[in-house]
Amino acid sequence: MGLIAAELERNGIATVVIQLLLEIATRVRPPRALFVPFAHGYPLDVPSDPARQHAVLERALGLFGRDGPGPLLEELQEPVTPGRG
Repeated sequence: MGLIAAELERNGIATVVIQLLLEIATRVRPPRALFVPFAHGYPLDVPSDPARQHAVLERALGLFGRDGPGPLLEELQEPVTPGRG
């Protein structure tokens, strides 16, 4: 996804990637990425918990407000709880 994100950015479309593998994110260097330490296949963490999933999405989308010299890679280290974003 990081390579696709980089190409979209070159064409003027802002992107953010939710990345499950930190090694891939550091090698590919997408313009904006949130590394999440969740199980493979679960980029928003556990199923059937929409509040938690929205919190992960809010954290990822928050990367748009921190544009600067990129790439920007943020690591989600603590559990995300609804309302904390």
